[in-house]
Amino acid sequence: MSFNDKVVIVTGSSSGIGAATAIKLSKDGAKVVLVGRNQTKLDQVAKKCNNPLTITAEVTKEEDLKRIINDTIKHFGKLDILINNAGVSNQASILAENAMESFNQTMATNLNAVVHLTHLAAPHLVKTKGNIVNISSIASTKVTAFLGFAYNTSKAAIDHFSRSIASELASSGVRVNCVNPGPVKTDIADKMVRTKAELDGFWEFAKTKTALNRVSDPEEIADLVLFLASDKAKGITGSAFVSDNGALIKSD
Repeated sequence: MSFNDKVVIVTGSSSGIGAATAIKLSKDGAKVVLVGRNQTKLDQVAKKCNNPLTITAEVTKEEDLKRIINDTIKHFGKLDILINNAGVSNQASILAENAMESFNQTMATNLNAVVHLTHLAAPHLVKTKGNIVNISSIASTKVTAFLGFAYNTSKAAIDHFSRSIASELASSGVRVNCVNPGPVKTDIADKMVRTKAELDGFWEFAKTKTALNRVSDPEEIADLVLFLASDKAKGITGSAFVSDNGALIKSD
């Protein structure tokens, strides 16, 4: 697939799915805008890309979201593709004292930031007849207990938000789709465990929750993102594409 001269913003691109997506886009000719909170990790990803624009930002801050768009347009002159990938998982129980704090923190990153950045990017995407790919999760349709109620709720909201704006922006030639991964080997699990043995055990457990008894690598999800962002998917909008190794069909 060719992304020559396409300007692409990838949030959460300092690691995992975002990093893999940005690197693949750059190799296919895109002008990539790397967005993340960790400058050191962003720099490591930038070394694997061709002259990217690197923006250290916190997507829950309005001024940072505005800076992402403004810096992109100032540097590249346009925007063709927005990939909303940044996300967090807070595992607090609904019975916990910090339930609402956990919920608000999760929604601020996983939903509010996506809506706000999309709002800021949309006028530029209309000009280029570009597209948006939102990284959701199978947790949007299947409750995933260990990820927590806030995460599950945020991803269900992302799916419906994506369909809503796909309907609204279709007349302007802008496509909007979701990618809904199952278990993916990223650093999201690092905060859930204390030792390497526990981490290895976590991923072995995750395998048992899939029909194919495997966990995806970030690059697999990135391939699907690139397809949806490319002209090969010019007839696809308002859809959610699952890549979960059969987790949704796995019998408990």
